[in-house]
Amino acid sequence: MNALDSLYQQVILDHAKARHGDGPLDHADAEHFERNPTCGDEITVRVRLEPGTDRIAEIAWQGDGCSISMASASVLTDMATGRTVPELLALTETFREMMRSRGAGEPDEDVLEDLVAFHGVSRFVMRVKCGMLAWVAAEAAVREAAA
Repeated sequence: MNALDSLYQQVILDHAKARHGDGPLDHADAEHFERNPTCGDEITVRVRLEPGTDRIAEIAWQGDGCSISMASASVLTDMATGRTVPELLALTETFREMMRSRGAGEPDEDVLEDLVAFHGVSRFVMRVKCGMLAWVAAEAAVREAAA
């Protein structure tokens, strides 16, 4: 394992242990539940928009699963807050493309920030859904909140 892979692995472990956004969210505009039937990971993502806008004021999640899914949810919280719904949807699609890459190419760290840590996960097809679980739930929740 090279130094960069080790750093990325540490980012995932740190987020899995210190879960940002893990907890309830009062007065959520929308919520969405997702489950990975393959491994049993579960998550509910709740979102609250700034009144009269499509900007994400708060996003929180509650769930249980592997370190990859919990770390991804933690990174989601950090990256979603303050973005508009279209910005988050675009970021989700960029993340999805990276996760479907099977480890090919070089992800854009300026766009994906801490999400580049999951590039190595994309080589393991069975783990891709773990990394995407919170993002799929957030995608549905923000679409509902903005509707």
